[in-house]
Amino acid sequence: MCKVIAVTNRKLCRGDFLERIRMLGRAGVDQIVLREKDLEESAYEELARKVLAACQDFVVKCSLHQYIGAAKRLGARSLHLSLPLAVQNKQELGHFDWFGISVHSLGQLREAQDCGADYIFYGHVFATDCKKGVPPRGLDAFRGICKAAEVPVYAIGGISPENAIQAAEAGADGVCVMSWGMQQKEEVVRAFVEKCHGIH
Repeated sequence: MCKVIAVTNRKLCRGDFLERIRMLGRAGVDQIVLREKDLEESAYEELARKVLAACQDFVVKCSLHQYIGAAKRLGARSLHLSLPLAVQNKQELGHFDWFGISVHSLGQLREAQDCGADYIFYGHVFATDCKKGVPPRGLDAFRGICKAAEVPVYAIGGISPENAIQAAEAGADGVCVMSWGMQQKEEVVRAFVEKCHGIH
């Protein structure tokens, strides 16, 4: 099974943001990462409280992003971090049941595993509007990461229904969607989740 992880960006969201979170839960995504990088910690914490409640309704795992203090205050059990922040706060990570780290190379993969990461995001695998003009790392590099990893690897960057199978065949344990997940209709997202879950 290839998991589907929705990474949020409320600026790209079609319609009400909290309703979009509920829709992703109904559609069966395996995890939501509340990424919202532009928010100050207090505003992020306020939003995260609402999103965690919405995710509980659909029993979907919600990982907060970057703000360790806010995650601890909210009693969040799952967290996603950049590698520098994870290394800097290694002693704090024991507060969480489950955490992931974003990496972009084999060396960073090793550092993330040394931090105790339960999974990693690797990207960007395909060309994406989120990183216009930056060449994708490609499937060959991604395949190398998957072979070297001792933890699940999730592909991020330019993932679509058309290339998700390619990522899975290269070794992905899951695929991450951002703008696509923020904009598609519920039935389209559900069909994509079902397709990914059917990949062996």
